[in-house]
Amino acid sequence: MAAVKTVSLTKEYSNGEHYLRAVDDISFTVEENEFVAIMGSSGCGKTTLLNLLGGLENPTHGCVYINDVDITQLSMEERSSFRRWHIGFIFQNFNLIPEMNVFENIVLPAKLMERNISKKEVMRIAEELEIEEKLLQNPMTLSGGQQQRVAIARAIYTHPTILLGDELTGNLDSTTSISVMKFLKKMCKKYEFSRNSCKIQALLV
Repeated sequence: MAAVKTVSLTKEYSNGEHYLRAVDDISFTVEENEFVAIMGSSGCGKTTLLNLLGGLENPTHGCVYINDVDITQLSMEERSSFRRWHIGFIFQNFNLIPEMNVFENIVLPAKLMERNISKKEVMRIAEELEIEEKLLQNPMTLSGGQQQRVAIARAIYTHPTILLGDELTGNLDSTTSISVMKFLKKMCKKYEFSRNSCKIQALLV
């Protein structure tokens, strides 16, 4: 079973009389435990594609399957629930909540899922990402690179089925970028043989 599969995926935007096709009839498969990099020039549709894969936008045509579930056929409420349990998303602009400290931002998805919070697990991830001393700070006081690492910690804390990263290392220096990618690969391997359904099966960046 493929972790991710798209069939004739298309997304068009209208600006009056004209249509812009941001994603044009894309079909591909991502197998379990794969790392996939989506490459292209600025404005070519990479973010739109990730939004479609993550169920944040509806396609004009085509299907998106996550673990054989066609998320395009789910209702808005069903898709939101599915995304919460199965999809981790690292946003280009972080989407951190300024009214919460770093720790609260990291565990927010788990709280929405009504899961128990493990401070030990948060600390372990924070140490790997070198933000363990920032957990009680407001995320808006952090540098762009530190905010990016908080966003990564939040995305992986719930052990999603797939992890989507938009400009995943765009705000990190080269040394930190390499370190973060190694950490994510290690996380994927760690949960590859998990007995529960919360294993990271694929990473698309």
